[in-house]
Amino acid sequence: MLSLPRTLSATVVAVTVAAGTAFVTPTAHAASASNYAALGDSYSAGVGAGNYLPDSGACKRSANSYPALWNNSHPGGGFAFVACSGAKTADVRAGQLSVLNSATTLVTISIGGNDAGFVDTVKSCVLGSDNDCSVAVDKAKTYATTKLPADLDATYAQIHNRAPNARLVVLGYPRLFELGGCFLGMSTYKRTILNQAADTLADITRGRAGAANADYADVRNRFAGHGVCGSNPWINGIKLPIDESYHPNGAGQSQGYLPALQATVGATVGARP
Repeated sequence: MLSLPRTLSATVVAVTVAAGTAFVTPTAHAASASNYAALGDSYSAGVGAGNYLPDSGACKRSANSYPALWNNSHPGGGFAFVACSGAKTADVRAGQLSVLNSATTLVTISIGGNDAGFVDTVKSCVLGSDNDCSVAVDKAKTYATTKLPADLDATYAQIHNRAPNARLVVLGYPRLFELGGCFLGMSTYKRTILNQAADTLADITRGRAGAANADYADVRNRFAGHGVCGSNPWINGIKLPIDESYHPNGAGQSQGYLPALQATVGATVGARP
């Protein structure tokens, strides 16, 4: 696990926040109708997993991401990969849905973390006191419980409207941290309440996905034991390139997210019930 001096870590986290919030509209060639459409934010784009597609720009879509890995194992169908670093629900609705139509059979998405401000929340916890962290976590959880449900409802509804024959799979977020020895002054208390915030986000997302007749793939158990501070982490701590911090690495995509999608979808992909 990379350990950085506090001054460098502060710079890294601050720039990571800026990088994580810069939504970029998908490139034109990606905006074509397909059988499988991968929507969402940096966790779906594969930020942190390396091997980025040259034409994805600041969206940083990775060939090691779970959407790319799924597509590679299911040849013969179209693939629109438009997930983008920093995307919020409004960005999905405004810039990613053009790839959907009645021929789309599968849509995957992870979304909501940026709406709730979890990047800024992690920054506050890394750089601030336990109290600073607690205040930031409470703010994120308040958004997740009061405003995010409507954001998710609108997003899932528009996906179904654009792709009425598609199965929609909503993938959740993992808990970021293990509670053993760590670095950068991230106390056990900070890590605990950040994980609790991840649980709140998961509960909200699961509920809204179910209300939208979508499948929810919970990845928390798959990532258990592999968070930041673990002996075999599937999530990056603070590292360079800085925008890969606190994102799943290649193992997190291939051993965490991909099996969760496979288990949810099963052997066939067709119209949702």
